[in-house]
Amino acid sequence: MITISIMLATIMTALDTTIANVALPHMAGSVSASADQITWVLTSYIIATAIMTPMTGWLAGRLGRKRVFMISIIGFTVASALCGAAQSLPEIVIFRVLQGVFGASMMPLSQAVMLDTYPIEERGPAMAVWGMGVMVAPIVGPVLGGWLTDDFSWRWVFYINLPVGVLCLLGVMTFIPDDRSTLRLPFDVMGFALLSITLAAFQLFLDRGQNDDWFHSTEIVVEASVAAVALILFVIHTATAERPFLPVALLGDRNFVTATALGFAVGLLVFSVLALLPPMLETLLGYPVITTGLVTAPRGVGSLISMFFVGRLVGRVDTRLIIMTGLVMFAIAFFGMSRFSLQMSSSAIVTTGFIQGLGTGLVFMPMTTLAFATLSPALRADGTGVFTLVRNLGNSAGISIMQALFTTNVQVVHARLVERLRLDNPLARPPYLPAPFDLTTNSGIAALEGEVTRQASMVAYIDVFYLMFLTTVVMIPLVMLLEKPRDQIPSEETLLAD
Repeated sequence: MITISIMLATIMTALDTTIANVALPHMAGSVSASADQITWVLTSYIIATAIMTPMTGWLAGRLGRKRVFMISIIGFTVASALCGAAQSLPEIVIFRVLQGVFGASMMPLSQAVMLDTYPIEERGPAMAVWGMGVMVAPIVGPVLGGWLTDDFSWRWVFYINLPVGVLCLLGVMTFIPDDRSTLRLPFDVMGFALLSITLAAFQLFLDRGQNDDWFHSTEIVVEASVAAVALILFVIHTATAERPFLPVALLGDRNFVTATALGFAVGLLVFSVLALLPPMLETLLGYPVITTGLVTAPRGVGSLISMFFVGRLVGRVDTRLIIMTGLVMFAIAFFGMSRFSLQMSSSAIVTTGFIQGLGTGLVFMPMTTLAFATLSPALRADGTGVFTLVRNLGNSAGISIMQALFTTNVQVVHARLVERLRLDNPLARPPYLPAPFDLTTNSGIAALEGEVTRQASMVAYIDVFYLMFLTTVVMIPLVMLLEKPRDQIPSEETLLAD
């Protein structure tokens, strides 16, 4: 019963990483938001989770693990209900931040409870069952989100958390024993505050820069300045504090630094694809939302398959080779996506998604293994929080950066396409320009504008995908900067970061 209760919490939080993606176009229409604005629904949740995750150990030590778990479940469930009832974009973003704040602790706490509940000889199978739930939830997410949005409303992608949250809360209250922890971990409040301000201001800068014309806007200049000043103060504080939020000793481990940087880059690529694909399929190709969920689900199936095999490969094959193989699969998938067109079939989406899913499973767990392979055991607790924070930062920054590049590229390509659509161009007149396109009537011009925008959007998407391909190719040789560990089997302490 403890396992069931814990897995309900895990599935609920893992589900929310993908279930809302397919509903983004419907949410945008409901709250009158643009394509780049609606991605704040994703980035606000991720950045709030990133900031709050490192506080889990400190909160559990102060309040007790069970109490923190219960508060997290209640807060996450209530925030989900508020997201479903939101009537404007600012409301959704605020409530998604609350979701991230309360949900951040549930994943690491669930792992910790599982490890404490089972004896050592049973932890392997137990964590395998738990991991299966973590992997299955993102697979089910797009399909479930598509069905709920199509048959009910986008609001139900949030309301679905209510019954799960209630069952989870009852299970935790009933079956998890009370723990009156006497552990009082020191916590660097100043470091946490400065880092939180840095990340929040940086994310606002990325999210709002495109709409406000970047540094031509006073708001964007202020946000960039706040992020820069807070970062400088954080670095100074970290270098001078007795026990800083980010231990300086972590920077002395080459494997940890390299793997963390690569994790940031991989998160930047993988999650941005999850944000870009659903709007492309639904707005340009006319896919129903349920179909969008079905054609994007194979990505999760690929991850599940590769995760099944990678656990048997780690320790037997050079872990760096496994990671490089995964990155090669990323490159193949992104190159295939850069060949997308408005006339393509759904098989192209399924194939590239499945290949990228295979790569995801081959990259994340082995990278976590190498990140902690040479790190001192005394630094692992801090390292798990930093590793997770940086990876989540990559997720949120990637969505914002790629969406901004897409929006800018649409405008550039649109301008190029209309350059020769003039009456003095014989190719812009019948019979070369068929009906309903016509430069002499308002309806014909409107039809032509719509088609140009559609073509420009598709070109912008494939340009972004090609940039992802080039970025992945550059990353592949960097894996060799990692040291081959003597012991490639991950310890229990590192499970929290994976």
